[in-house]
Amino acid sequence: MTTRVFVAGVGMTKFEKPGAIEWDYPQMAQQAGTKALDDAGIDYTDVEQGYVGYVYGESTSGQRALYELGMTGIPIVNVNNNCSTGSTALFLATQAVRSGTVDCALALGFEKMQKGSLGSTFDDREQPMMRHLLALAELQEFAMPPAPYMFGAAGLEHMERYGTTVEQFASIAVKNHRHSQHNPYAQFQDEYTLQEILESKPIYGPLTKLQCSPTSDGSGAAVIVSERFVEQHGLGDRAVEIVGQSMVTDMNSTFDDKSAISLVGADMTRKAAERVYQQAGITPDDVDVIELHDCFSTNELLTYEALGLCAAGDGGKLVDAGETTYGGRWVVNPSGGLISKGHPLGATGLAQCSELTWQLRGAADKRQVDGAAVALQHNIGLGGAVVITAYRPAQR
Repeated sequence: MTTRVFVAGVGMTKFEKPGAIEWDYPQMAQQAGTKALDDAGIDYTDVEQGYVGYVYGESTSGQRALYELGMTGIPIVNVNNNCSTGSTALFLATQAVRSGTVDCALALGFEKMQKGSLGSTFDDREQPMMRHLLALAELQEFAMPPAPYMFGAAGLEHMERYGTTVEQFASIAVKNHRHSQHNPYAQFQDEYTLQEILESKPIYGPLTKLQCSPTSDGSGAAVIVSERFVEQHGLGDRAVEIVGQSMVTDMNSTFDDKSAISLVGADMTRKAAERVYQQAGITPDDVDVIELHDCFSTNELLTYEALGLCAAGDGGKLVDAGETTYGGRWVVNPSGGLISKGHPLGATGLAQCSELTWQLRGAADKRQVDGAAVALQHNIGLGGAVVITAYRPAQR
């Protein structure tokens, strides 16, 4: 027997440039976790399981992080799934509650990152992305660093197939930087013109520096509870229901398509989205607000199409028509997205969950999307995994 599942509380730290302030991951986790518990109006002793996500860190860092909230002997699971780590922790917490195993679980993610482009930690074994990189090198000449190479190559392919322009990709960064001006949690809160985006440092293909997410430190958390828990604690007026959720990993098509777009996860996103829409009984037209994985501006445009917001090849048209910002059909990344809010890998998925919870409560201040009633979250990690989650307010 399954049960309905709700987000009862959320919390996050401000995302910071690595080394900008003196803190360590236990302090980040304490801040985000305490905010989430306080938001739900519960104590850590109410939590029955913990799922803690991080990419860069030693084994059992999850225990060390949650010990800042209490030491109650509960099961604590360490989670690492590349850039989708935070939403994977959310996925596992949701599964535990939906199955009836527990009534209250805590999903928490954090990252304490090194400055500069992402690098490997263990160089005496094959890198998990090697198969993807070798496949892509057959399509586009290899370049470093790997992440902008992969997503830049996907952008080049989209331009070649559909005539998408560098201005359309850059306009996505203009939008997300503009959105972040009103987000006190964002690493950057500066607005840029299209020309400034285009003239920033070239990285790869259509990508310039201001179209790339930065490395970041920070943490996010969410309290996940059952319907029974909501009723027992009187949380109905602020709880947000998870009405659909799916995780998909790489399929044969990732490599068989001989496509950079497939190699960066478009097929995973498409399949997960179809499942979530079916579970939730919604279509893309029912969605009001979206937080999606804009690690690079090219990926935001590719994700428009994979989520079914438009047909393949029409992502640029959505940008030109202003359909993905305030006044358009959807507001995408009101938080500023990864590009401007920041991207501490383990925390990103839970920061997205926090933003959408605030939006559905009508508590997002100047970022508020009018009448937001259905929200969609997309978080992807290469190598690969995508998690998509749909939300509705518990009472509306």
